[in-house]
Amino acid sequence: MAAESDPVKIYEACPPPHVSVDPSVLPPQLQLTETQQALYDDVLKHFDKEGYVLPGVEDGALTEAEKFWLSCECILRFLRAVKWASAQAAIKRLEETLKWRREYGVYDVITASHVEPEAVTGKMVIWGYDIDNRPALYLRPSKQNTEESIRQVHYVVWALERLTELMGPGVETLSLMVDFADRAKNPSLGQSRAVLSILQTHYPERLGRALVVNVPWLVNTFFKLITPFIDPLTRPKLRFNPNCLSEGLFAPDQLLSEWGGSAHFEYDHERYWDALVRMCAERRELLWEKWRERGAKVGVREWDVKCAIELDEKQGRGSGEGSTPGGVDAATSAAAAA
Repeated sequence: MAAESDPVKIYEACPPPHVSVDPSVLPPQLQLTETQQALYDDVLKHFDKEGYVLPGVEDGALTEAEKFWLSCECILRFLRAVKWASAQAAIKRLEETLKWRREYGVYDVITASHVEPEAVTGKMVIWGYDIDNRPALYLRPSKQNTEESIRQVHYVVWALERLTELMGPGVETLSLMVDFADRAKNPSLGQSRAVLSILQTHYPERLGRALVVNVPWLVNTFFKLITPFIDPLTRPKLRFNPNCLSEGLFAPDQLLSEWGGSAHFEYDHERYWDALVRMCAERRELLWEKWRERGAKVGVREWDVKCAIELDEKQGRGSGEGSTPGGVDAATSAAAAA
């Protein structure tokens, strides 16, 4: 029997933290200048026009899932990624990503059951939130359990999709936590470049901070090799060996103990995985329900959708029975995702 002084172990991921919101007070990223608003309006008009089809593909009409993805904040992220150069520049990148999401299998191939073999050792864990309520993704390369393959990259994409579902009102970015302790094995330069390309091209403006600890000289050399391939705007977000608590990056109970926090998380695949898939499915159900209430169209604000969920939960009413893509409930969605 464990001693009373033994820390309580945690086995499951936690839902987004509850925050106080006023839907009428927009976050900074939604407060636009006249020029920015005009560019946004042009991009929205392009995708929202009657009869729009994605060029160069068979059956180019946007699916419901693609309209959901094309939120107001999504369009703004791509406009920021092209540095507000022009509406056409953002449209080009958005259409390229819409095609990539179809071709890469984001909606059908990259499911929980497909990537689960990559997850069994806990080499990548979604757990906790930083001081800015960003969900944290922990990478622990020493727990690598598979040979290099496209499925490893699929697992990263699957995790990114789940992280976006766990972002609360006004949160659009994540905290990436990489620990090279215990003789961690480096990914190849080719695979690292492939992942970086996906992140920078198809998930722009999604990285809030990247923290790396226990960096041996060999890994340090590796980072020097890949740094030229990292977007200049992303490089300042990359920090080595920070003190997450003294620098005010995390609250102790939201930081894993191996990083100096008070959360004694232990990876038990059977207890962690199904609970994570289920929690994300339930969250996805709520997001889709509130999106449909707002017209189920391109350009709906994530802020409005997430504020509605937050206010429902605050009032203790829940948000009723909703549905995910295809009109299935949360339990069915979790089974389908698996």
